[in-house]
Amino acid sequence: MAQNFIESRREQGFLLPPDVRDWLPADHLAWFVIDVVAAMELSEFYGAYRADGHGRAAYEPLMMVTLVLYACSTGVRSSRAIERHCRQDVAYRVITGNVVPDHATIARFIARHERALAALFDQVLRLCDQAGLVKPGLIAIDGTRLAGNANSDRTRQFEQIALEILAELRLRDEGEDELHGDARGDELPEQLRTAEGRREFLRGAKQKLMGNDGDDEPAEDEEDRQAPEFEFDEERIVARTQGREGWRREARRQLERDRWCHPDPVRRARIERLLLAAERLEDELDAECRGNTAYEEFKARRRKLGGRRVGGPPKPYTPPATPAGKVNISDPDSKRLKAREGYVQGYNAQAVVDEGQIVLAAEITNMNVDWSQLDPMVSAAIAELERAGIQARPQIALADAQYWNEEHIDEVVANKHVQVLIPPDSSSRETPRPGWSGGRYTWMRNVLDSTHGEELYKRRKHIIEPVFGHTRHNRSVTRFLRRGRSAVRTEWRLAMLTIAVGTGLRL
Repeated sequence: MAQNFIESRREQGFLLPPDVRDWLPADHLAWFVIDVVAAMELSEFYGAYRADGHGRAAYEPLMMVTLVLYACSTGVRSSRAIERHCRQDVAYRVITGNVVPDHATIARFIARHERALAALFDQVLRLCDQAGLVKPGLIAIDGTRLAGNANSDRTRQFEQIALEILAELRLRDEGEDELHGDARGDELPEQLRTAEGRREFLRGAKQKLMGNDGDDEPAEDEEDRQAPEFEFDEERIVARTQGREGWRREARRQLERDRWCHPDPVRRARIERLLLAAERLEDELDAECRGNTAYEEFKARRRKLGGRRVGGPPKPYTPPATPAGKVNISDPDSKRLKAREGYVQGYNAQAVVDEGQIVLAAEITNMNVDWSQLDPMVSAAIAELERAGIQARPQIALADAQYWNEEHIDEVVANKHVQVLIPPDSSSRETPRPGWSGGRYTWMRNVLDSTHGEELYKRRKHIIEPVFGHTRHNRSVTRFLRRGRSAVRTEWRLAMLTIAVGTGLRL
């Protein structure tokens, strides 16, 4: 009797059924994602295209959103990998209906609609609530440091950035002699020693290197770019008794907040990133000078009114000749952060997770520490629940010792009405930190040592750590692929919302 095998018969036609609906089983994830996206409100995507139908036809936004969400749910984030799967993977061909958008089209769709894609987080959260999965009474907050699409070796000082810009300018001039004369050519021009000269230099360099003649209109995304208006709350700053540094720190904080509200796109061309990095350092110096000016005006008002003396002996502030500090020219928004695997050039990705491991909020920051993220993340979770139309609110928030911040704890407990359980000591310490005894420190330790408090806090790791473990190890989200805080925020929110799409909602 001959051996019995099932032959492959690659030459046979119609290896797949002619109807794509027969290509996948009914319980496949692709069908679920298709149904989920069909139930979403996508008017913001459609509104970005011409209503009269003129111009070259674009891919259907419904199909593109489904493709992006399915790819993220299965751990595929590269646009080239998505295109490759559209050619080879049956599930992707079902989603696209046998059309193959190229990687450039996919990347441009994500970049064009990054805010709309980030806003899908609220709709997925609403679907989770309709499925009875959202239980926000007990939440856990934590963060993980992820590398960005930047090399830490590309961090430069202002002088180094200016020299690279000058070198690029020399290449575009008719001759080096006309620009420098008898000078070496590697020294900074005198105009870069003043704020006005630096602004004029950067403006002229941008016009020349970007192909403008000086009379052209600014780019669309640069027309509304203005320096932030600084407002200083004297009572709050003085109450913290930080002196001059407190006013300068407040100016830097407001500058950073303005950058989050009005993010600059990080361009692909190196020279554009050099110009952006130089502008960042100049803005930071300007913020420090404004903070110092506000402090001097405050001291003058106090002296004029006959109030008590402010501060000790005068310490005149002299701004540096050129902006101090460093900035990464690959991704100016990224920072050098300390992670478990060492130092990375990237972002601090934050998340708020409920008892059912449903992500209620996902945000990013470029701060190395977590101690200033408690109130923002609780506020973000409450805002996400309100936008999703969910009435339930968090009752207890769990976080590790890095989130200990007395000002934030008071704000969350008194105004957000959320009880906070945060140990004042890290797990590696056997004795309390010097000076951290009595008052709320001892009270919190007593609460966490109680039977109920200990039982509650033990649940923190079981709530949030598996989410980060699944994201980093199972889905290989160990670094961000895009540049700029707005793009990275969208990438992180897509990674978090597709956890529910890929696992939670299907249950």
